[in-house]
Amino acid sequence: MILKALYDYFYSRPDRVPEGMCRKEIEYVIVIDRDGSFVRFESRRIDKKRCAELIVAAPVSRSSNVAPNVLWDNGKYVLGLNDSDDRHHRSFVGLVMEIASSHPDEACMAALAAFYRRTPEERRMDYGRDPLFDEVSNNTAANMTFMVEGDCETIAEKGHLIPASEGSDASPSGVCLVTGRNGRLVRTSTGSTIPGCSPNTALVGFQVKSGYDSYGKQQAYNSPISVEADFAYTSALKMLLSKDSENKTRLGDRTFLYWCSGRYGRDTESCFGFMVESDKSSEAKGISAAGVEKLFKSIWSGTVNTDLDDRFYFLGLAPNAGRMAVVVWENVQLREFAGKILQHFDDMSLVGYRANDKGRSTAGVFNMLSAVTLDGKQSEALPNLCEAVVQSVIQSTRYPYQLYTSALERIRAELPDRTVTRTRASILKAYINRVTRNNKDNKQLTPMLDKTNSNPGYLSGRLAAVLEKIQSDVKSGDSIRTRYMAAASATPSAVFPAMLNLSVHHSEKLSEASRVFYEKTKQEIIEKMPAEGFPSHLDLNDQGRFFVGYYHQMADFYTKKESE
Repeated sequence: MILKALYDYFYSRPDRVPEGMCRKEIEYVIVIDRDGSFVRFESRRIDKKRCAELIVAAPVSRSSNVAPNVLWDNGKYVLGLNDSDDRHHRSFVGLVMEIASSHPDEACMAALAAFYRRTPEERRMDYGRDPLFDEVSNNTAANMTFMVEGDCETIAEKGHLIPASEGSDASPSGVCLVTGRNGRLVRTSTGSTIPGCSPNTALVGFQVKSGYDSYGKQQAYNSPISVEADFAYTSALKMLLSKDSENKTRLGDRTFLYWCSGRYGRDTESCFGFMVESDKSSEAKGISAAGVEKLFKSIWSGTVNTDLDDRFYFLGLAPNAGRMAVVVWENVQLREFAGKILQHFDDMSLVGYRANDKGRSTAGVFNMLSAVTLDGKQSEALPNLCEAVVQSVIQSTRYPYQLYTSALERIRAELPDRTVTRTRASILKAYINRVTRNNKDNKQLTPMLDKTNSNPGYLSGRLAAVLEKIQSDVKSGDSIRTRYMAAASATPSAVFPAMLNLSVHHSEKLSEASRVFYEKTKQEIIEKMPAEGFPSHLDLNDQGRFFVGYYHQMADFYTKKESE
């Protein structure tokens, strides 16, 4: 299913590359004239992190063996730099000569063959006179190729010069499990690269003589994939993983890829990027929460016409020894997916502290993970938490329990220095609502203050916010939040008597109007408490309701003040 989705994605792209080729970053171009004389080095670096991408022959698979790429490679192969025994350089030159003899009418290959017929000493003298040579010689890992002066493309980009894969005609034929058609089969799947894995790591692989072989078959012949399908799905994977790809995000040590079919596929991909990227990335792309919600509402309601076959795909990859590990795979109908994203918006919806900020919280997955880690470093989130949060959003299932408890822990840990943040309160509200959605005995938490909610935890949080606000108004420090709040959220009966006594002294410093207002608010809350008074202990769900009630009441105070 995964390989077929990647295969289809490759053939849906108008910018797909021909079979046997790929996009590769080339940092330097060696310009030669038609007689094979060296002219100059040209740098194709775009900035500190990127170089120009050219469509060249796909890289060969190599570990410790000597195997040159076709008409491009690094400095050790192309120029013999830092090649102690000259094996790498000689193998590249030998391949160039073979291609030149196979294409006697190609002027560019004749020029390149003439270039390599000159002695190494002569070539090094020419290199040394170029001002860019010192940079090239200190960067031997950089990819480079050749271009004849006056040509518009490099020699490596001339696809007709690429020889057929050696031994490919001898590979067995069979029915490909991806396409269902007969074709030549690959022995080992082509590799790609994700952060944390070694280069050219395969998505599909079989360890030799480790119990995976059956019926006398070895390696990839156990799950036959044709050469054409292998090229297509691995090329799609490389497109999605490329540096400039807008269809990937990284959370923790996980790499997540996503794509969508249909006429609204590109818009859906951009809007989903808003859900998993940081606010800064989304702002740079001009994407807002309102725009995201508008698109998904249009898809869900049928305002825009989508086909039943339009689907959204999500693939989560993790580094593993020797191969990539698939940790998440989702393939969902587009309209159904839009409904689940809207449900996530509803669950995360929470009023802000400003009068005109009663819309939805913009907390996407990136922000949710940042909210539950020390110093907001989402990269520090536990690996399993990343995919669990993503799956709960896409599948519209319960948010992870670990996300909920981590939000509670971060709130308590930071109470001395800061109040409850909007994102953390949103997480608590969203988790509780999904857990209790089908339980009629538990009232759903609303986006803003709910004066009809009589849950003891919620009421205790509201009362704690009132007592803190009184202390703040009379500028008597912040001892209620720093000394009592954490205990009040777990064992209200143990600390609320002391908090109320302290508040009596604070109230004496208020104006008459403010004192009456706060007393009415306190009595309104206390009257809804159970007859037995403050609970001796709050379970974890009610502890979450405590902080949501606290946040709601504080937001209500500030929005009232602004509107006045």
